[in-house]
Amino acid sequence: MKRTTICGTIFRRLARAVGALRGGRPGQAMTEMVLLFPIFLIIVFVTAKIFALLVLVQKLEIASFYAARRWQLESHLNEGDYSDSGLKKDIEEKVRGYMGFDNPAVAKFLNLQNMKLEVQRTQVWNVITLKVITSPRNIKLLCKYPKQAVCAAPYGQDCMNGYDFMCVEPGNHQNGAGKTMEVIKYVPSRDRPIAFVLPGIKD
Repeated sequence: MKRTTICGTIFRRLARAVGALRGGRPGQAMTEMVLLFPIFLIIVFVTAKIFALLVLVQKLEIASFYAARRWQLESHLNEGDYSDSGLKKDIEEKVRGYMGFDNPAVAKFLNLQNMKLEVQRTQVWNVITLKVITSPRNIKLLCKYPKQAVCAAPYGQDCMNGYDFMCVEPGNHQNGAGKTMEVIKYVPSRDRPIAFVLPGIKD
């Protein structure tokens, strides 16, 4: 009910601004626009950061699939000069470039800080873990109030995760290190499945 009232107030103010412009009263319209300008900024910033988070999650999923698939196909070729560390380093460089760490504009838009690729070999599965650490930009217009006040009931952990992605809690700049996003992929140790042979058939 409260959100409906706020939206209704905004629309009424916009209608009054349009009517003032049509009626030749630019001063009144300018006053309405000045009052509404901070609301527009908040909407723009929140929309941009939500879009950045969606892009980051999608890029993280694609990058983790690339890392896992390439490790599955090439890790068995490491006898010789091309060790596991060399393959891992090459995959990590490609993933960093795709995620946007090499582009300052993309890194700033996605709040990128660091990335880590971990590989754990087992007898059956290779566990590929891709972690991306974000650094909040702490937009003052959105991060004025502490996390407990912004994410009070009925909001919960999802709200706190979003707050950590965008903001540094006031008075907690030392520990405001953003969020760590992690994707884990499991790939078989063999590069390809065993060929199926019908019983009784010989080459």
